[in-house]
Amino acid sequence: MDENQTEMVRNFVLAGFSQTPSIEAGLFVLFLFFYVSTWVGNVLIMVTVASDNYLNSSPMYFLLGNLSFLDLCYSTVTTPKLLADLLNNEKLIRYDQCIVQLFFLHFVGAAEMFLLTVMAYDRYVAICRPLHYTTIMSRRLCCMLVAASWMGGFVHSTVQMILTIHLPFCGPNHVDNFFCDVPPVIKLACADTFVIELLMVSNSGLISTSSFVVLLSSYSTILVKIRSKEGRQKALATCGSHLMVVTLFFGPCIFIYARPFSTFSVDKMVSVLYNVITPMLNPLIYTLRNKEVKSAMRKLWDRSELTWKKQET
Repeated sequence: MDENQTEMVRNFVLAGFSQTPSIEAGLFVLFLFFYVSTWVGNVLIMVTVASDNYLNSSPMYFLLGNLSFLDLCYSTVTTPKLLADLLNNEKLIRYDQCIVQLFFLHFVGAAEMFLLTVMAYDRYVAICRPLHYTTIMSRRLCCMLVAASWMGGFVHSTVQMILTIHLPFCGPNHVDNFFCDVPPVIKLACADTFVIELLMVSNSGLISTSSFVVLLSSYSTILVKIRSKEGRQKALATCGSHLMVVTLFFGPCIFIYARPFSTFSVDKMVSVLYNVITPMLNPLIYTLRNKEVKSAMRKLWDRSELTWKKQET
């Protein structure tokens, strides 16, 4: 193998959004705003839940705090590299960095899928078995479910990585996306990847689709079990924000992973939706539709303002 071929194996070239520097500069400002908003919103939720005794003792808000942490991790896997590449003409990523990015992308992404399923179960118990809610959803069980979500994500990502690293890469090195993911990377392998693609679609596609079906079934069961019109309206108000988050996250994932590894022109924009925009929207959806979180945030602000005034005097 000559020097050029060796270089192609060791490095991948990520696809940009435009060849025009002014357009990429504008996208840099836009995506930077999204990323900063993601950090501010999710950190604010984590601090609010941790500082408020009621929220911290509630299973639902304990899980929400963990979801905010996962959103931060998920966005950080791809967005910093995206921002750096928007300012560079050469959008290179080393092979080992590509595999690490792929691993953590699926690790955190699958963990978030499992956690959203856990949150749906929490809402089911809260609405359908309210008298036993605090007994069933104990802090010990919540911690175990969160740990199981992380473990499930780790197992899923390990399978994806093992299937990928055994493939030879000796030809084209242009990844048709702004980050390393299984579908565009697998297409560059110098081998027949039909079986590998089936295994990976069965893995990622099955997890995303089955989790989404379980979530929808959970909400349908809640509505069926509630007889009164007022009860259903209350249930919809309680679960509405969670259902919005679920749809925004699972819809793009199912579109990308639950089909054969063929490329569509909208793939890159769909990837932006669930990698960059959705982690920013989650805090907004939960805070704008949740009186308890907004009330706790106001209390946190009042305490902080009082502390600042004392320090000034």
